[in-house]
Amino acid sequence: MVKRTVADLKPYNAPGHFNMVAMRIHGKEETGAEKFWIGVSTFLPGGGAEWAYEDNPLEKVYYILEGEMTVTDKDGKKYVLHKDESISFPPNEGRGLMNESNLPARMLVIINYPNA
Repeated sequence: MVKRTVADLKPYNAPGHFNMVAMRIHGKEETGAEKFWIGVSTFLPGGGAEWAYEDNPLEKVYYILEGEMTVTDKDGKKYVLHKDESISFPPNEGRGLMNESNLPARMLVIINYPNA
């Protein structure tokens, strides 16, 4: 069993993301988790992530802790997620992310490891 607190978290660079801070809560390096990792991302207004292409083999779940985030799918359809709402992505599904509001947004991120 491994307990983690906010004081334990360290920011990391999330490629393709901007105006945000990402911190991993659980994962191989942090707690020895082998099948998935969990992080929290804080997006400033106007923050987000560039389009992530469909060649990513990982499953993802985003759960909004505070604020709202807009997720765009490959067809340009937008999904606005509010506090206590989530969205999941099967392997190889692209997405774009943007905080289109004037308030910060906090998002829990859950992603499996390859071959998990």
